[in-house]
Amino acid sequence: MGPVVERPAEPGTSSAAELELLKRRAAERIDEAAERLGALSRAIWSAPELAYEEHRAHGELTRFFECEPPAASWAVQPHFGLPTAFRAEWAPPESAAGPRALQVAFLCEYDALPALGHACGHNLIAEVGVAAALGLRAALESIAAPPPVKVIVLGTPAEEDGGGKIDLIEAGAFENLDVVFMAHPSQENAAYLPDVAEHDVTVKYFGKASHAAAYPWEGVNALDAAVLAYNNLSVLRQQMKPTWRVHGIIKNGGVKPNIIPSYSELVYYFRAPSMKELQVLTKKAEDCFRAAALATGCRVDIESEAHDYYNVIPNKTLCSAYMENGKKLGMEFISDDAVLNGPSGSTDFGNVSFVVPGIHPYFYIGTDALNHTEQYTEAAGSQAAQLHTLRTAKALAMTALDVIFKPALLEGIRKEFKCKLQEEQLLNTAA
Repeated sequence: MGPVVERPAEPGTSSAAELELLKRRAAERIDEAAERLGALSRAIWSAPELAYEEHRAHGELTRFFECEPPAASWAVQPHFGLPTAFRAEWAPPESAAGPRALQVAFLCEYDALPALGHACGHNLIAEVGVAAALGLRAALESIAAPPPVKVIVLGTPAEEDGGGKIDLIEAGAFENLDVVFMAHPSQENAAYLPDVAEHDVTVKYFGKASHAAAYPWEGVNALDAAVLAYNNLSVLRQQMKPTWRVHGIIKNGGVKPNIIPSYSELVYYFRAPSMKELQVLTKKAEDCFRAAALATGCRVDIESEAHDYYNVIPNKTLCSAYMENGKKLGMEFISDDAVLNGPSGSTDFGNVSFVVPGIHPYFYIGTDALNHTEQYTEAAGSQAAQLHTLRTAKALAMTALDVIFKPALLEGIRKEFKCKLQEEQLLNTAA
């Protein structure tokens, strides 16, 4: 434990010099744990697991907190709301009898991609969340009279497929949280990127099999329906907004060339900047699917995934604090223009951003390789990524300290969250 910092008389405040000492202690603790944190990340990376199946990663993460000295100092709840989710919590003993604790949460992801493994670096997301929590705790432990704060780590499975955070929202895991933090690997440092809303569908066409040479007129070709649907959507692209995205595959197109395919299946993702625009795009796409069924005489079933991913609501107040801390650590951030014109994906953190203020920055890991490639898988498991990963964790921990000890900052974060949420609700309900 570092030197004890005497707190000022007024709770929730600290002088600039005292706060800098706390931030330094947080960074020191992350450096002290660097070897263990790297080993944790590599253990997750070396045994990639798909959505909702992250049993080994769940075990590695929960054991890490259960073994974190002093013994049993983190209250760990394995299988928290989901079989592969968890919650780890720590609070200063001295603050137990005080007012309601400010609840600060760090989110971990740890699911991988089919065939590619950790090509999106979720092992590093888990490492960042754990490291930031360790740093924040160490800083708070160095205070003689800590404020009423709970440091929480939530393990959130199934970001790549299914939306584990949405399951956890529905299970009440995000109730009473004040601010949430996580960070995602990328090709650059950005406090925010415009992650968009997403709706996924599986489209099934049912036709009639027949001998393709002897009796083709007796068949109803489900593959024709799939091909027509694919082409219908390709034509629709001419009238799509530049910010809309439609991408899909034909997953099943028949079994043998001399049998008229009686079944075909497509999987499509639709993305748009807002939930309202996503609904418009989805309606246009579903008309394309139904038109293909009508043209071929097939029956069509359009099955939506259980969860839609919402667009991420940015909190510029929190982003500014994060960038200020990151710059002190040597991080260089892309420009505002690059943010607006940069790549965007989708994440179930978007749904979280509708229920609690938070931040989902992106961080450089030492490579120009693109996410969801074999090259990025290799980079996510490299030693070179560790410097950038731990630096990002330090920036998150330092920003959490700002939230705790700068009441005006927390008030600004909450005010912006409420205003942005109202704007989103008005946008999505407008005629």
